[in-house]
Formats: sequence, structure tokens, C-alpha cells
Amino acid sequence: MIKYYLLAIPIAIGILAGGFLSFYPESEKNPTKLTSSKLQEGGSPILGDENAPITILEWGDYQCTFCYKFHQDTLNVINDDFIKTGKVKLVFKDFPLNGPDSILAAEASYCAEDQGKYWEYHDELYKNWGGERTGWITRESLQFFASTVGLDLELFNTCLDDHKYQNKIDGLYEFGREIGIDATPSFLVFNDEKIIKIRGNQPLEVFLKTIDEL
Repeated sequence: MIKYYLLAIPIAIGILAGGFLSFYPESEKNPTKLTSSKLQEGGSPILGDENAPITILEWGDYQCTFCYKFHQDTLNVINDDFIKTGKVKLVFKDFPLNGPDSILAAEASYCAEDQGKYWEYHDELYKNWGGERTGWITRESLQFFASTVGLDLELFNTCLDDHKYQNKIDGLYEFGREIGIDATPSFLVFNDEKIIKIRGNQPLEVFLKTIDEL
């Protein structure tokens, strides 16, 4: 059974890749639409070497169950074996499907970026994940997480009160919808020549096969 499963992985990847490209027939008319820079634009700071040949663009929601599972398990392996070794870089883009709390958490992450601690805050959110639409994301909890990672709370609260990044989050969500993102987590894994889409928290082997193919 294991052998059949491993044989099925390349087939699944091929279908995903073809399916992704078929969402974008306009790309032939507008070749800049799916450039590496366009896909990364407006997302998180790059995690890893900015010159890494392969990019993983993750579309996620801080309340999403399978996003949480990806960050708890699969990402640790990818980070140790590929990101820290300079082979892959990661960019996160918000696709808040679970309502206003997800939007607020996404805004808070960029308020943390203002103080140079995006990834610390991002990780703190997933570390304290409390389920989908359970009320664990509040102004008080977001402020507590900010304190935990050492942010200036006055600056953080002002940023959040002013909804400084609400338009940014809205824009990320609309761009995601425009290019066919409809679930979290979703991943676009690409180099300068090819893009492969992975939908959902797939087994680690799927990510390893995709990286190997690119």
C-alpha cells in the first residue's frame, strides 16, 4: 500500500500544477500577472534567503485548523531542511475566511512588522491557536501576544486602533480570490519557470515532491 501511495504523489502534483495554470488563461495576454515579484508583492517579510531559488507562498487564516496543523508539523521540517539551508524561502499572505477576528489578527501581524517582529508575532498567534470562531482572538489577547514578543504596546495599540492595515488585508484577500485561491491553507510553490498549487494541508511528501520537481 505504501508503494502505491508514493506512486500516487507525482500524479497528484501533476494534476495540481495543471489545474493551477488552467485558472489563468489570461496570463498569456498579461505575462506579468504571475511573475515571482507579483506573487510575493504585499505579503509578509521573506522567511529565509531572499535569493533562494524556490518560493513557497502560503495563503492562510490564523483561525484555520489546517493552517495551524501545517505550522505545527510540516513547516518545521521544511524550515529545517530547506529554508534554513537557503534552498527555499517562505512568504505568507492573509486570506481571512473566518470573519472579523481573522482580519484583526492579520492586521496585528503587520502592526508587529512595523516594529520588526512580524514572524515572532505570526508564530505567537499559531502557538496560542484556540480553534475556529471560538473567540480566542480579542483585542486583549492580541495585546498580550504583543507583550510576549516584546513590542511597544503603545505603538502596537495605536496601529491596531487605527486599522492601519485593513486595506492591505482586504487587498490580499481580493488578489487571492482573483487568482483562484478559495481555501486555507493554499500554497503556490514556484521558481522562475513554473508554478505548482497545493491545496490544503497535504502530507509532507507532497511538499517534498513539489520542491524536488522545481
